[in-house]
Amino acid sequence: MKEWWKERIVYQIYPRSFQDSNGDGIGDIPGIISRLDELQALGAGIIWLSPVYPSPDADNGYDIKDYRAIDPKFGSMADMERLIAEAGKRDIKIIMDLVINHTSDEHEWFQKSRDPKSPYRDYYIWRSGKGGNPGAKKDKPNNWTGFFMNEVWEYDEASGEYYLHLFDRKQPDLNYRNSKVIEEIKGILRFWLDKGIAGFRCDVINILYKTSLEDGKKSIAVAGIEHYKDQEGNHRILQELRRDVLDKYDCFTVGETVMADLGGSKLLCDAERRELNMIFYFEHLEVDRVLARFIPKKFKPQKLLDVLTKWQQGLEWNAVYFENHDQSRIVSHYGDDKNYWERSAKLLAVLELTLRGTVFIYQGQEIGMTNFDFRSLKELNDVESRNLDALMKKMHIPGFLRWKWVKASSRDNSRTPVQWSAAPNAGFTSGKPWIGINSNYTRINYESQKQNPASVLNFYKKLIALRRSSECLIYGAFERAGSGGEPGSEASGTAQPSASAEGSGSWPGNLIAYRRSLGGEVYTVMLNFSRRFVRVPLSFSGAEIVISNTDRTMWSDRLEPWEAVVLLERKQ
Repeated sequence: MKEWWKERIVYQIYPRSFQDSNGDGIGDIPGIISRLDELQALGAGIIWLSPVYPSPDADNGYDIKDYRAIDPKFGSMADMERLIAEAGKRDIKIIMDLVINHTSDEHEWFQKSRDPKSPYRDYYIWRSGKGGNPGAKKDKPNNWTGFFMNEVWEYDEASGEYYLHLFDRKQPDLNYRNSKVIEEIKGILRFWLDKGIAGFRCDVINILYKTSLEDGKKSIAVAGIEHYKDQEGNHRILQELRRDVLDKYDCFTVGETVMADLGGSKLLCDAERRELNMIFYFEHLEVDRVLARFIPKKFKPQKLLDVLTKWQQGLEWNAVYFENHDQSRIVSHYGDDKNYWERSAKLLAVLELTLRGTVFIYQGQEIGMTNFDFRSLKELNDVESRNLDALMKKMHIPGFLRWKWVKASSRDNSRTPVQWSAAPNAGFTSGKPWIGINSNYTRINYESQKQNPASVLNFYKKLIALRRSSECLIYGAFERAGSGGEPGSEASGTAQPSASAEGSGSWPGNLIAYRRSLGGEVYTVMLNFSRRFVRVPLSFSGAEIVISNTDRTMWSDRLEPWEAVVLLERKQ
């Protein structure tokens, strides 16, 4: 079924790092307004705005103090309303970040909840200790551990009890067994939808409902997760929000999921479920990682294709992304940001923009921004990175190895300011930026690329225009081409190409190839994830090259290092 949110490109803005307008070193809403023409020129049709609500910033805005206001460091409600209006003039819609698993501990609800006699007490999850010394590990209500490598129970002296926080101690979890909490959330949704917001990106949306507070299975990662991930109560909450609020507006939702598998994800976003419209999963960004994204291992392109194939064919509709505010820069992750920076950045753009689903581009991705070049932990702002380093230190992991792993996984890789120009501070601010700026901004920046027809930026614009012109690239079926699946891989048994396109010989491990087809159109995408020439064991008749990152016009059976080619065949 066709929908407007399936056809538009979503551009994620992490406001504090996007554009500063007043010299305080923090990006703001007026700064975003000043760059709307650039986003329109790129081809963005939706902006996903990371949190701009008042926040103490224990987790950079994902600890919300007031859901119906704008943090003064970002601007005012009048600025927000102007952003909605100005974006609308350019046919750009806006979705907000919805963070409702937890609030800030400075939220009015939580402050009132600290009084055991308050009607807000049950807005959060409070429990007595086990009878030991308050605050001691043996006294805590259960053995759960959190997502920031942390304890999850914080003792509150004013209450004489513990409250649950799966993330930072300043992010207490809401209690969704309380119907009043759900009604509060409905009011928040209506507040923003009535202002013209077109939907929500829903933070950690599959862990809202805690079925039990029993001890969890012992785990090196997150103990207790079996008691709150993908619970039936969670599905009931999402269905209620959809039925009572979201279905009454022309909007959509995309949910960030925790440790999602395909079966659980389908329950969240299959159309007949009436919950979310699509979800973000992480498996495709963890094929070269151990323990989620934290410890690197060797990257295998065929494993990436296995995972992409599983999700492309398994979900009714995908949210397609390679970067966001929590992930490494994709050209540093899966590309070659040293020897083939430009070409590999373009190859990854081809991969993302030829997959089936709604495409999400993160700020700076369109100019090929790379991971940070910080030299020590002291330069990082990310609470998760600091906690990870502390945990590894307790495990006696050497400092050089801890820093290597933190650099590869830190969320600050994507949070350095957008590199707008070669001017001081990359044109981001006239003051001192809230976090360091990558020193390569003099070489990688928007202004220089805007003038260069062969730049990464202008390649993104071409790709987006191509995608918008083709229903096949938006809605067409996905199937892998060739025989790149490894024995026992998750993609075994997927569709193979027609006999006319099959070649001979072994399939190169660094070659990713797949098809998109609809009606009489068939696009074949071929990507060489290596610095070597690769022979493609496929043959074509009457196919035309519609785009490549080397500007080739004639097809041969070889791809250059980090080359991407898209062919179009029209069948009768």
